[in-house]
Amino acid sequence: MLNLILSLLLCSGTLVGLHLLAGLELWISSLIAMAVFTLVFIVITRVVMKKVGRLMETAQHDLQAGRTEKAIKTLESGYRFSKWQFYVKGQIDAQIGTLLFMKRDFSKAFGYLKKAFVRHWIAMGMLGVCYMKRNQVGKMIETFDKAVSATKKEALLWNLYAYCLEKVGEKDKAVSVMEKGIKKTGGDERLEANLEALKAGRKMKMRAYGDMWLQFHLEKPGNLVKEQSRSVMGRRKIVRR
Repeated sequence: MLNLILSLLLCSGTLVGLHLLAGLELWISSLIAMAVFTLVFIVITRVVMKKVGRLMETAQHDLQAGRTEKAIKTLESGYRFSKWQFYVKGQIDAQIGTLLFMKRDFSKAFGYLKKAFVRHWIAMGMLGVCYMKRNQVGKMIETFDKAVSATKKEALLWNLYAYCLEKVGEKDKAVSVMEKGIKKTGGDERLEANLEALKAGRKMKMRAYGDMWLQFHLEKPGNLVKEQSRSVMGRRKIVRR
């Protein structure tokens, strides 16, 4: 990456200039050179990420206006910054992949999601779902394992992993994943409730996550509305008494 290369070059130039040309002691020259490296690296990183951030904001405005294709092209234009900064391409691929997945263009989304930054847990979760739908259980498990290792505190991710495992007939592993998720998150009511549901052979309840859950397209929005309506009707009956 150009950021790292440029920072190293300036660091080396500073060290040589101060020690060999200016006659400063090696340890003093080294400290100053390291300070130069750190400063240059941080400054370039901030400049590049600000530019990437502005692209993300522009893409967001396009999305809000219903211009999805334009948003994707805007994001793709950010690839030029990947030669300057680590993980930029992976973050952009994650954003594009999630957009396409939410549009149900699963085949096209899959190509982007495979290259997504591992710490973008939504993209990794969607990739896991893609592998499940393709009956590639091994790849699904591998993807989710990477995702929960990188993002240990996200309860929905653990729930999603267990949900997919249960769907492919890996109930025992799903229970194990939920137990591990509870430990890693420090305890979560929804994880604990779904763990009990799995152990009892009942369906996991994901509706509490709302749109965050629906974006994975594992449950139809109509089902969520029906369940909410039944809940409201139940409360009304209690009030009438």
